[in-house]
Amino acid sequence: MDTIAKLRKKAAANLKTIVLPEYNDVRVAEAAKIIEKEGIAKVILLTPDKIDAREKERYTQEYYQIRKEKGVDLETAKKLFEDPLYYAAMMLREGKADGFVAGASHTTADTARAAIHCVGIDEKLLIATSCFIMVVPHCPYGEKGTFVFADCGIIPEPNKRQLACIAIAAARMTAKVLDFIPRIALLSYSTKGSARAKELDDIVETLGLIRQMAPDLLADGEMQIDAALVPEVAQIKYPASTVAGKANVLIFPDLNSGNISYKLTQRLAGARALGPLFLGLKKPCSDLSRGCSVDDVVDCSAVTAIRAQ
Repeated sequence: MDTIAKLRKKAAANLKTIVLPEYNDVRVAEAAKIIEKEGIAKVILLTPDKIDAREKERYTQEYYQIRKEKGVDLETAKKLFEDPLYYAAMMLREGKADGFVAGASHTTADTARAAIHCVGIDEKLLIATSCFIMVVPHCPYGEKGTFVFADCGIIPEPNKRQLACIAIAAARMTAKVLDFIPRIALLSYSTKGSARAKELDDIVETLGLIRQMAPDLLADGEMQIDAALVPEVAQIKYPASTVAGKANVLIFPDLNSGNISYKLTQRLAGARALGPLFLGLKKPCSDLSRGCSVDDVVDCSAVTAIRAQ
């Protein structure tokens, strides 16, 4: 059974409720039918008839109370709640849904803002970040072609602590959703001191933070992508590493490299890219590329449901 089929089956084993606010996007509407038909999750397609006017007013007032210290006035809050995205996020906040998936017709920034402001950031991690599940056909590397890439959607230039938290959150998601042991590679243009620069020293310090904060995780770096993935290259460049040549969680040093890499892998290798999956929030939320397919909506919903189990 391939990775995608396993995800759908795992989601179906313990049904959770996923709210889809982009009811007027034909891909989302079609995905909702498939999710229901295959029993992947319970779906709330947030059509106008499902939005209660009194609840909307209450959510608006609650959002205003949450955000007024950040400079949001009541009129601004009311304008935001003209978009079902915010109603969906507040449903999740109150436990009326177990997860939400959006982004087919919203930017990542808009979707992330609604999720972060309404759902809130987990105090254990203290950052909001994201990852992609990448499924690469006919690929012998990673976990039989399955990888997690992070961060490809949220933090432009993570500092050392943020990068460590990105790695830890991505690894935890990997273990829960994909059921394999995460092996984290902190990626760079250098492998274990083959080049010298401050940014490489920062990666080494990040590795130290990961080992301090989550000593149970397998992590190593800095390393080049070939050393991370290819056993023969790892034997030459980094033979002492327990991760080199076997990495399945790839941590990019910044958003430029992460976003470019996931899109490059998706388009040139024909990979499935599920995400961005938001990490570090109190409840599971997922974004979608505005170029997503119906299957992308279905499978992001499956992943979100598994994370809520």
